[in-house]
Amino acid sequence: MRLILIRHGRTASNTSFVLDTAFPGADLDELGREQAESLVERLADEPIEAIYVSNLVRTQQTAAPLAAARGLVPVILPGLREISAGEDELSLDATRYVDTLLKWHAGELDARLPGGEDCREFFARYDDAVAQIAAAGHEVAALVSHGAALRAWAASRVDGFAVALGAAHLDNTGVLVVEGSPADGWQLLSLDGITDWRSADFEPA
Repeated sequence: MRLILIRHGRTASNTSFVLDTAFPGADLDELGREQAESLVERLADEPIEAIYVSNLVRTQQTAAPLAAARGLVPVILPGLREISAGEDELSLDATRYVDTLLKWHAGELDARLPGGEDCREFFARYDDAVAQIAAAGHEVAALVSHGAALRAWAASRVDGFAVALGAAHLDNTGVLVVEGSPADGWQLLSLDGITDWRSADFEPA
């Protein structure tokens, strides 16, 4: 199947650099709503049969214009939610959060923020959500998720993603198009919506 992975539109938490990972999360801001509307045209050539979102409201708001244009009702999968910031929720300091993700990348799978999740727990629930999408039998489906979760999952599960992203930043409404299956793995087809790291600050969630 082809899977289109989309980061949600911009929120006030993004512009304020707040760790916003818990339910229900911030709404889209004005630019975020414009970014959501732009997905209708950006994805016009994709024969999307279903749209999946996390249980955080910003993904549902991002998916709404695209869903309306296609006559689809987004399906909520809580497993697509952002990586938990635990005790650092709503903090302005993302240092421990970023350090935890770097530890995961280095193989420290038990690393976690106090009150947060470790690497195994994250991948178990995110892989399960993707498996549910694949099991539904769609040829093309879209999911709207979150910055850190998409980067972590795709870096591990999508062949070609890490090289294509490099040191860049996945923008709000950045889009990854991948092809494959949970059993056979995923191959990156395209990556749209990234900014060179030297001109972008880290924006979790």
